[in-house]
Amino acid sequence: MKLRTYFVEDNPTIRENLIATLAELADVEAVGTAETEVDATHWLTHNADAWDLVVVDLFLRQGSGLGVVHALQARPKNQKLLVLSNYATTDVRERCQRLNADAIFDKSNEIDGLVDFCIDLNTNKV
Repeated sequence: MKLRTYFVEDNPTIRENLIATLAELADVEAVGTAETEVDATHWLTHNADAWDLVVVDLFLRQGSGLGVVHALQARPKNQKLLVLSNYATTDVRERCQRLNADAIFDKSNEIDGLVDFCIDLNTNKV
């Protein structure tokens, strides 16, 4: 069964490449995308049964990925939230973990870790 994934990324090239990579390598199915905090938060909270995983960039066209993470911090345990950012500093990682993010990956050098996380999540999905 495919991992129903929502992508919050405002760069179309990065978003499409990420979707294609995860679909091919980790059996991920994109169920939606957003470029802003408001659009992402609205869809994810109003379609709570339609996704298993959300991948969030921190810097968006409008708003912040941290706002999305904050809005979803009380989600059910079976729904996972990953942060994927070029700014995965120690401070950012700690802040995301305090907001209940399941994992934080750096776009520039941790894509393999993101793929592995998705594969493991899909393999262990009940």
